[in-house]
Amino acid sequence: MDPVTGLSLGRIAIGVGSIASPTLTARLFGLSPANNPQLGYFARMFGVREIALGGLTLLAKGDARRTMVLAGVAVDGADAATGAIGIARKEIPLLAGVMLIGAALGAAGSGGAALAADRGQ
Repeated sequence: MDPVTGLSLGRIAIGVGSIASPTLTARLFGLSPANNPQLGYFARMFGVREIALGGLTLLAKGDARRTMVLAGVAVDGADAATGAIGIARKEIPLLAGVMLIGAALGAAGSGGAALAADRGQ
């Protein structure tokens, strides 16, 4: 499986999990649904976004595929920045913020590596 396909399928899996069980997904990232009853709503919105990015990237070919991966890298970078802001403003626990930032930077790095691998082919 090529790296872009793997990244896309990972996005879809995370999205499905976020929609199917937003409470579990939030807890896995160290967030407290009990302290924020609206968290499920935002987790499902996040899930839809991840499924859309993953699905559209899987369907794209050529330059459109590269553009979709770049869009994913940009979104993941913004997610990492949002985690840093959340920590700085004490809106989220430190451990949760670190986990969210790590996941976002990992996804952005995977997208960058996939682009580099695609360019080499």
